[in-house]
Amino acid sequence: MKSEYATPGRYGVKQVATGTRGMVVSSEPIAVEAGAAVLREGGNALDAALAVAATQLVTEPHMTSITGGISLVYREAATGEASYLSGNINAPLAELADFVGADLHRARGVPVPGWWPAFLAAHERFGSLSIGRLLEPAIDVAREGFAVSSYLFGEMYHARQNLGRNPQSREMFFRDGSIIGPGQPLVQERVARTLERLRDEGMSYYLGDFARAFCAASDSDGGVITLDDFEAYRAEWAAPVRGSYRGFEVIGSAPPDDGGLQLVEAFNILENLDLPALGPASQSPKTLSALIAAHNAVYYAAPRERRFRDSGRVMDVLLSKEYGRQRSELLDTLANPVAAAPPTPGTIHLSVVDADHNVATLTHSHMASPWVNGLYAEGFQLAGGGSFFQRVMPQPGERATIYLAPSMVLRDGRPVIVSGSPSVSLVACVLQNLVNLMDFGMTIEQSVAEPRFGVRPHDPSRGWVPGTTIESGFAENVRHEVRGWASRNRLWMREIGPWNSMTGNFDGITIDPGSGLMRSCADPRRMGAAVAA
Repeated sequence: MKSEYATPGRYGVKQVATGTRGMVVSSEPIAVEAGAAVLREGGNALDAALAVAATQLVTEPHMTSITGGISLVYREAATGEASYLSGNINAPLAELADFVGADLHRARGVPVPGWWPAFLAAHERFGSLSIGRLLEPAIDVAREGFAVSSYLFGEMYHARQNLGRNPQSREMFFRDGSIIGPGQPLVQERVARTLERLRDEGMSYYLGDFARAFCAASDSDGGVITLDDFEAYRAEWAAPVRGSYRGFEVIGSAPPDDGGLQLVEAFNILENLDLPALGPASQSPKTLSALIAAHNAVYYAAPRERRFRDSGRVMDVLLSKEYGRQRSELLDTLANPVAAAPPTPGTIHLSVVDADHNVATLTHSHMASPWVNGLYAEGFQLAGGGSFFQRVMPQPGERATIYLAPSMVLRDGRPVIVSGSPSVSLVACVLQNLVNLMDFGMTIEQSVAEPRFGVRPHDPSRGWVPGTTIESGFAENVRHEVRGWASRNRLWMREIGPWNSMTGNFDGITIDPGSGLMRSCADPRRMGAAVAA
């Protein structure tokens, strides 16, 4: 195994990274090192982001797959323009009549992928290094292997029944009839060959042998995806959503992805409250309850209708300051979720800034629990992203609505924060960390260590339900008062352990506009790293 790809990961407090020549942060150290190496070789932020994402296909197969999607916000320093790339999943062209949760465990829950078309679209517009260079670390790690982390092993063990169903997964994850353990090498020769063919043959392989293998796997389990679905898919560029908060400009993902919209809506509500006077959420029950209420008002309401897609006028209302003011007056009454929650997705986020202050913030995923259906094609699991069809059912061939929130914050037209998170609680995670940084002036390492709330408690009798989780790291007086507030407002709340991965993983970078100093610290809730170029 190449030494530069052998950096171990660990839970808990991480080392702070600082520098002026570029920064990479994400949830897996091998991939972060691959991105930092690209920056050192003169690649830009987009090049590094694609190298990280490709490597994570290999090192975090429980969280992402080439059969999933990509969501990217990219800002060019030279022009000051920010662009949004929607490379997320589509519904099949064939109608999914009577789609239900049980379909997620079979091929009916497999969406049309967008990962590779989006990778190519991003590279074509902003890339500077060759695709071969960007795929090189992923191919090397797949062929040479890497040590299985405790996190990956836990996910493998939990999903061992589905993971062992397919001969392609058995050849990678099982040895001598037993699942490989922590510290043992995971070699993925079939994945390496697939990435090499994508490098050498591009879309001709993707729309040919890869698509045929994908469709055959889908057909074997009652799926409906055909070669026509692959031919019809297009990655889509759009203007990102923009908002403002106390003199900062917030830029995020655009519809049909709605995480950026949710962030702007929540900040419009919170701007009517004097949070700095109340103190940080870890010390102030009023701040914590306000953050929960503002978040729940936008997170749980978002999937009730496809309103932000269907009407530009309604979109303008949702993003308006006046609408935020009106909702702030009803804040406690908005705290109680009224919509059903979607199934648990698996997701990865990464953030990159280069020496010229080009910014890439990218979320990619298979958008379902790991190995949810046990299906494989060309070394990659078939994504179960149809979980998001339960939020807002797309029309046949239409892009899904997904609450991803790759985002950034500008001050006086210059980027000062790059942000994003995976997990079902990603919007809550980004919101809380941005408030910590903007309202309370915390450093990035202080912010990621702060306790958080999340979404969707687990009820033993009902499973995952709408509501709020709260980490046990909050002071007892804060937990006590917020529990009482939640009870009065009929909000289902459940306490979970400290630094819980279900409350997100903030992959953030701060940039001092005067000195240009970049600062990052990986979240203690996963096994990530921040590396300066």
